[in-house]
Amino acid sequence: MSKLLIPTRMLVACCLVSAIGLIRHATAEDWPRWRGPRGDGTWNGPALPEKWPEGGLRQMWRQDIGGGYAGVSVAGGRVYAMDRVTEPAEVERVLCYDAANGKLLWENKYAVAYGKLEYGNGPRAAPTVFEGRVYTLGAVGHVLCLDATTGKVIWSHDMIREYAARRPEWGFAASPVIFENLVVIHTGAEPNGSFIAFDRNTGREVWRSLPDPAGYCTPIVIEHADRRQLVCWTPENVCGLDARTGTKLWSVPYKVTMGVSIATPIFHDGIVFVSGYWEGSKAVRLGREASDHALAWEENRWLRGLMSQPLVRGGYAYLLDKHHGLVCFELATGNKLWDDGNQMTPRGRNPQASMVWLGDGDRAIILNSDGDLILARLTPEKYHEQSRTNIIRPGERAPIWAHPAYAEDFIYARSDTELICVALMDSN
Repeated sequence: MSKLLIPTRMLVACCLVSAIGLIRHATAEDWPRWRGPRGDGTWNGPALPEKWPEGGLRQMWRQDIGGGYAGVSVAGGRVYAMDRVTEPAEVERVLCYDAANGKLLWENKYAVAYGKLEYGNGPRAAPTVFEGRVYTLGAVGHVLCLDATTGKVIWSHDMIREYAARRPEWGFAASPVIFENLVVIHTGAEPNGSFIAFDRNTGREVWRSLPDPAGYCTPIVIEHADRRQLVCWTPENVCGLDARTGTKLWSVPYKVTMGVSIATPIFHDGIVFVSGYWEGSKAVRLGREASDHALAWEENRWLRGLMSQPLVRGGYAYLLDKHHGLVCFELATGNKLWDDGNQMTPRGRNPQASMVWLGDGDRAIILNSDGDLILARLTPEKYHEQSRTNIIRPGERAPIWAHPAYAEDFIYARSDTELICVALMDSN
């Protein structure tokens, strides 16, 4: 029997390439929920180049999709998205695709009636994938827990019909939040159910908290004063709840015009930060005890955010202001350091850009409202744009508002007409 002889150099080179590939994919995280694996806009992916290729990035696949602004989620080689179609009947859909080739693996659809819902082309809340299940919240209050492999319904609730939830003007938009054996839903139910925690396995109600109406803001879970808190921003208050019981620990009044509490709070160095379109920003400093808190500062000239999620690192935060563009400021004081003069994303009535930290340095990857994918360094000194290339065109009804997902070497992005997968690195 003949033997295939491989030169030593070739064998070493092949092993090295394979090892690099294994390391790269082992360190590239999935994107299983709103704002990524930690819910804070950070992603540990591959080492991306300083500049995109001159010819742009390679689209791996695309799929037609119905309307919606819901962010994309990726876990275990599968891509999860939501949309709405009106023919032959009006339905919302939860969709699951093969991440490698875009093949539709399953869909789960249910009847909806949007009526005169403002910006009513589809769902707003990103799916949450956890331990083999997908949790979703539709624009008019349908909560589903689905098997992530098959799409089969494990449990569901119609929050308006079953819980007298009060739909906000632009529809329910807060993504489901997992904490231990709970999934927390923000729908402004009656009575005292602004937030309701369900057993994530059975759908049984465990606790409810606050009489506040529903806003659009996904809460975050933080560790502070030896207690896990759910930090929430409703149209009336910024508050902290005991994540296990729903008991209110602290609250700061913040009533916002038209109920637009949207961007997820930041928590860093003991400070909770939120920013609104009309009333501006508030920073709340938490104390040694779980209930200790004080208003640290507020600002309404430079820090007026809307949908875009702020980033924070090393005590400095970066926020998309409605007039001045990207603004860098000291989180402890609110002191503005610079703005980019609307370089990152176009100025408009509803400015938007989805910003994500790459690893633990100062580099960010950004998808703006024109569909430009940007590499930039964000430092206290300046905004330094390294490269940009367009990967997706806005749909007919809206700019690119939905938050993309990142997994392995790819970005998964959507408009209100298509879902795409684009390679971030040359795989050849």
